[in-house]
Amino acid sequence: PARGRRGGGGGPPTPAYQAGLRGKDQITAVNGVAVAGWSELRWEMIQAALDKHGARLVIERPNGGRVSVALRAEAFSGLDLDGDVLAKLGLAVSHPQPVLGRISEAGPAARAGLQPGDRVVGIDERAIEDGMEFMELVRAAPGRTLTLHVLRGAQVLAVPVTPEADAAKAGRIKVEVMLAPELVTLKAGAPAALAKAAHKTWDTSALTVQMIGKMISGEISLKNVTGPITIADYAGQTARSGLVSYLSFIAFISISLGVMNLLPIPVLDGGLLLYYSLEVLTGRPLPQRFAEIAQRAGIGLLFALMLLAVFNDVVRLL
Repeated sequence: PARGRRGGGGGPPTPAYQAGLRGKDQITAVNGVAVAGWSELRWEMIQAALDKHGARLVIERPNGGRVSVALRAEAFSGLDLDGDVLAKLGLAVSHPQPVLGRISEAGPAARAGLQPGDRVVGIDERAIEDGMEFMELVRAAPGRTLTLHVLRGAQVLAVPVTPEADAAKAGRIKVEVMLAPELVTLKAGAPAALAKAAHKTWDTSALTVQMIGKMISGEISLKNVTGPITIADYAGQTARSGLVSYLSFIAFISISLGVMNLLPIPVLDGGLLLYYSLEVLTGRPLPQRFAEIAQRAGIGLLFALMLLAVFNDVVRLL
């Protein structure tokens, strides 16, 4: 399930919210392609961002309804693909209704009479279906009294609470909130898994070539080129997330490097294949002088690419 965020901290509505997505909506397809997991959704949205034609989402509502909503092309214009694309569009994993945990004795929540185990079902006249939505509304209301509707046992109570402003001028009521998302593991048999793996490998290869082409044409910023520092950082993050995330990242890097190695650049395998193809077409070896110039140009291009990648890595760190 996904949710359309209105915009944290009282900011403007996000593209997903404007399109009509709400808490507990489940996205089942993007531009006619079925998606069964969060990673598949993210992949299709990146493709839509590259194509800049917008995205049509098929949504299943919590009440059983099925609708189609559209994210307009304007939502993808100028979207930086370096980072969490879904969050920038206003999409996030759906969380359950917030259940209050440990409450600070000196905080607004304790003074209002809230108790551990209370389930927040609404704020003022607005129903709360997602815990993150609850946190965003509290952050956006420093110094303003909110009426929290909490489920305690079988009774719904209305509890007025006034969030305190912290150093960043965001509202706080000093309470822990349990927000563990409901996760499922998607499984497939060996034949289906092999077919999906082959399809994903092809899609990843095509995406790499598409990204290179758009960077050359200037449609995508060169800061998307990353080097060993960023790769090591992401490898550490995915390793902490679990074995599946780590192996998926390693597979993605391996495919991308394989595609790069097949580019028709001298000193790479793709350059050698280009040499052999030209020799077959012309029926004679290439002039030695031409091969030397091409190799020097290829080495210079690789060094320039390495310097750009390391520069982007350092800028990210700073």
